[in-house]
Amino acid sequence: MRVSTRVEYGLIALTDIVIHSENGSSVSAPEIAQRQKISHKYLEQILLLLRQAGFITAQKGLRGGYTLACSPEEVTLSDVLNALDMNILAEMDPKDEEGGLRPVINDCFWERINSSLNQFTSGVTLRAFAEQCMDRAQKNWDLYVI
Repeated sequence: MRVSTRVEYGLIALTDIVIHSENGSSVSAPEIAQRQKISHKYLEQILLLLRQAGFITAQKGLRGGYTLACSPEEVTLSDVLNALDMNILAEMDPKDEEGGLRPVINDCFWERINSSLNQFTSGVTLRAFAEQCMDRAQKNWDLYVI
């Protein structure tokens, strides 16, 4: 399954903000873009969507940037996915089924995948996701002490 870069980068940017704003400081778009190797211009568009959805707030000025607008324990991955792309977790529309094997395949395959995806994303908070990402990242870092 492939999701749009808007969803992928949005989830990356939001996770970056969760991780790097732990002490209440704001995180600038250029910092996120550099750390995550995302186009700054495209990232600004995605941050606007996240701000409009109420996940982040923007602060202008010298120490400006983005902070979380709500607790990461209150936001689920399904909230984020739905804000960035309403089609990912959308239910199949029965009127689109034309007959033949299509309705059966939609029911046996796509509806089950969609149901599993909904169940998974609804059960994972942004905090838990960020912590899991940090754990995985730390396991992949090699530490050599000389």
